[in-house]
Amino acid sequence: MREENEILNENKLQVINTQSDRHLKRIAKIATLGGLLFGFDTGVINGAIDYMASPKELNLSPSNEGLVTSSVTLGAAFGAIISGHLSDKAGRKRLIIALSILFFVGTLGCALSPNVTSIILFRILVGLGVGGASVVVPTYLSEISTTELRGQMVTQNELMIVGGQLLAFVINALLGTFVHVPHIWRYMLGFGMVPATALFIGMQFAPESPRWLVMMGKDKLAKKVLSKIRRKSSDSDREIQTVHSIMKLNNKKVQPVKELKKPWIRRLVFIGAGLGIMEQFMGINIMMYYGTTILTNAGFTKSASLIANIGNGIVAVVVTIIGMRLINKVSRRKYMLTGIAGTTVSLIALVAMTKILSRAVLPYGVILCLMTFLACYQGSVAPIVWVLLSEIFPQSIRGFGMGLATFFLWMSNFIVGYIFPIMISGLGIGKTFIVFAAFNVLAWIFAYACVPETQGLTLEQIQRKFITK
Repeated sequence: MREENEILNENKLQVINTQSDRHLKRIAKIATLGGLLFGFDTGVINGAIDYMASPKELNLSPSNEGLVTSSVTLGAAFGAIISGHLSDKAGRKRLIIALSILFFVGTLGCALSPNVTSIILFRILVGLGVGGASVVVPTYLSEISTTELRGQMVTQNELMIVGGQLLAFVINALLGTFVHVPHIWRYMLGFGMVPATALFIGMQFAPESPRWLVMMGKDKLAKKVLSKIRRKSSDSDREIQTVHSIMKLNNKKVQPVKELKKPWIRRLVFIGAGLGIMEQFMGINIMMYYGTTILTNAGFTKSASLIANIGNGIVAVVVTIIGMRLINKVSRRKYMLTGIAGTTVSLIALVAMTKILSRAVLPYGVILCLMTFLACYQGSVAPIVWVLLSEIFPQSIRGFGMGLATFFLWMSNFIVGYIFPIMISGLGIGKTFIVFAAFNVLAWIFAYACVPETQGLTLEQIQRKFITK
């Protein structure tokens, strides 16, 4: 009889565990629509820019082309730093809902823009949403997830980002190849209103971050949320107590700017900013923003470039899925160093191919190198950077810290996005990629010297690890 009761209790516990995990994953799928929008709005320009730049449309110079492309990332830099503070004040859920409205309005404005100035302004508005999503979505995911699922759930956002970029590439290829209407780039940009609407509706059914609720003194509401996404009630109680103890450790009311006086906080901000700068100067977004342009310059026709660029998107999605499965099983630090080594080699190989391959074969060599770069970057570097940024900052300044680090990330992105068409126009593909290969070497050195190991640690254990150093 006792054995039967034990079996029944085990089965009951297993059902509860399954239900809580499923509920948690459902919430993550809704929130990561913000990542999908992030990916779509940064990736859609890849195919749209060539149509937009033509003399019959906006007649863009290389400098204006760089501004239209990178204006999203300029907005994202300020969106990141503003949203970090706002998410600490207003809550993660409310801010994600506000961002969905911003995405919709900005996307509609881009699609209807009559000239270069207006499209730059609306792209900056979309960028505010992108920057906000890049901060608050990983923060929200890290705070609602368990220690065991945290790496997987935060990298799920990375999967949605590359999924959004792939969606943009597919929409661009379909419209550019099969739909022959004037102003086709307006339809490409306007499609982003669909996921923005889905995010707005979905977040109405998602809970607020329980950790943020505890910080606001709403323990009862936090426990109610945790009871649906944690396996045992004792886990909920322990988590609330842990957040309280960490808050006490950091002093009662924390002013984020004053926290920068602490050496270990400054070290974390330096690491966060360094990760953001490192990630962008490695060159990922020249692939995502200008992949079609690179392939056209290498020798593909415009239509072939749009279709071939889908291959880049597929590679990015597949390796991100693989990275999600590996991130909790291997050393995050070693995995990142391996990925950076792979991106460096692929860029050096691309430069070599521009010197030795004939014009007829060069496009295929270039796309092979681009796919290899994306496989190494999206499979290891990108997901680990976002996981680290969501983990390393203490609860009391997590929104502020994420915002500050992501500000540096997006400003670096803006610089790279703006100068790339100018570099290609002046230096050509080979010399341009020599510069980015050198940045990859510097990125490896920074990661080796500064990136901490966080695998298997709770958010509070990570914080204590830095305090004691």
